[in-house]
Parts: sequence; structure tokens; C-alpha cells
Amino acid sequence: MQRPDSVREPSFAGDSRTALSAAAADYRRSLQLERGASPHTLRAYAGDLAALEEYLEQRGAESEPALLDLELLREWVWSQADAGLAASTLARRVSTVRGFTAWLARTGRASGDAGARLRAPRPDRHLPRVLSRAQVDALLAGLEARAGSGDPGALRDLAVVELLYASALRVSELVGLDEGDIDVERRVVRVLGKGAKERVVPFGVPAARALTNYRDRGRPALVGEHATTAVFLGARGARLSTRAVYGLVAALLAEVPGSGPSGPHAFRHTAATHLLDGGADLRAVQEILGHASLGTTQIYTHVSAERLAAAYRTAHPRA
Repeated sequence: MQRPDSVREPSFAGDSRTALSAAAADYRRSLQLERGASPHTLRAYAGDLAALEEYLEQRGAESEPALLDLELLREWVWSQADAGLAASTLARRVSTVRGFTAWLARTGRASGDAGARLRAPRPDRHLPRVLSRAQVDALLAGLEARAGSGDPGALRDLAVVELLYASALRVSELVGLDEGDIDVERRVVRVLGKGAKERVVPFGVPAARALTNYRDRGRPALVGEHATTAVFLGARGARLSTRAVYGLVAALLAEVPGSGPSGPHAFRHTAATHLLDGGADLRAVQEILGHASLGTTQIYTHVSAERLAAAYRTAHPRA
């Protein structure tokens, strides 16, 4: 029987009672008992924390309160921004998570407050991680050198990063690709994005070459006896996980100067910014990224404009 003063718990990942969702439920109860939070507020908090846990599941990260860290939370925030959430919704979600991580630390469920320095992104400021063209070239050259050995994993890694950058894919879109989704001859990839919306995205000659080499020499060695249509495979022949891609990209970006989240979204941000730097039409970039709203894409125009202004100030004799 439901207690008269209790709030019905929404059905979300917490019903499976992972450690994180159980802690989130305890947190909401504490808000209700200690602060008298309204049912409306509690439902909003439940949805916010459910969104975080859903992201962790998609990424393949463990839903353990003690394992939350600032880098992971920042990646989540930027994925939410990229999905086109309203600024007010994003600000509330950040506030919810900050309150939750503070409570985790206060109650001994975590050793520290992972969200203490978490902030919602401001649309008129730089995105957290945009690589220069020289940095991208250097990363890809390193991957190409490794792939030259013919190692199946190295061939795959080069194809993964080439396609992330060439087509500005979300990591979930990349790992969800099947063999029939890629047309190397036409150099296009069919992607199933957010909201089950399908789009066709182009890629260039280097990505086509990397994909061909991987599919001809790398994938057959990885697939083994598995029957799978997945393009990108892990060492055991199953579909490559988002967690594996995060690990690959984080290791690559650890050696690159710069601040901000170091997940696969960095290549998506970088690709969008480089497209605009090169004169691409904003609407075309919106189509490539799969943004439902042009307003979401416009955040990259601020980044591009700031980069242009910085270059002007550095190079022009009368700046």
C-alpha cells in the first residue's frame, strides 16, 4: 500500500535497482522528508537522474555512485546539450546532479563530490573540446602508422576515428552501424539517429580508404565464427561497445593539449566547427549532425566566430 504522503516512484532504470538508481531513490526520499520537496519537484529530479543513468547504460559505464567523476558528468551534460535540450532544462538537470553528488558525498556513498565543479554550458562560449586541424592530422597519422602493421584492432581503430571525424557521428550511431549502412563507392553512411530519425551522411576519401582496409583485412579476423552484421567489432567478435570507443578516444586525447571532456563527442564538435570554418552552410551542418533544431547547431557558429577573432587578433598587424 502506498503511504499517504509518499510520491509514486516513476518507472525508470531504478526499477532494476542498480546501486545508482537505489541511491537516487533514497536521495529523493531525503528531499521529501527533510526539505518537503513537492511531488512535481521529485518527479523532475527522478527524470533528470534517470537520464543520467540511461546515458551510463548507453556508454557501458557501471551504475555505481562511487564511480561517478567530473569527466563522466561533463560528457553527459554535453550529450544532453547536443540532443537539443532547452537551456532551462539543462540547467535544472545540472542542478539536480550537483545536489545528488553532494548528497552522495555527505552520506558516505562516495568518497568525494564529483559534481562540485559541474556547470551547464553557456551557448555563447566555446565548446569544451575542439581540436585544431593539425591535432586531428597528427592523431590520424599515428593511427595510420599503427594500422600499417595489419593488426585487426589497429585497422578498426583507424576506421572508427576517421568516421567519427569525417561524418560527425554520435558514438551510439557509430557502434550501431551494420554492414548495409555503409556505401563506400558513394562515400555515404546511413545513420539512425535520435528519435529513430534516419539520415544519410557523407564521408571523405581517407575515411573510405580506412573503412575499406578494415572491412577487407581487419573485420574478417575479428568476426571469427560469429554471425553478425555489425560493422565495428570488438576483440571477441561482438559489436563494439560505446565503452570501448570512449576508451580509445580518451587514450588518444590524453596526449593532446587542451581541456574539456575527452570522449568521442570531441570529434563531433571538432568536425562541426571545421565545417563552419571552411564555409559550410549552417543548414547543411544541421543535416549532417542530425539536429532537430537549427538553434542547437548555431552554438558552433559562436565557436567558429571566436576562433576567427582569435586568429585575427594574433595575426593582423592592426588588431
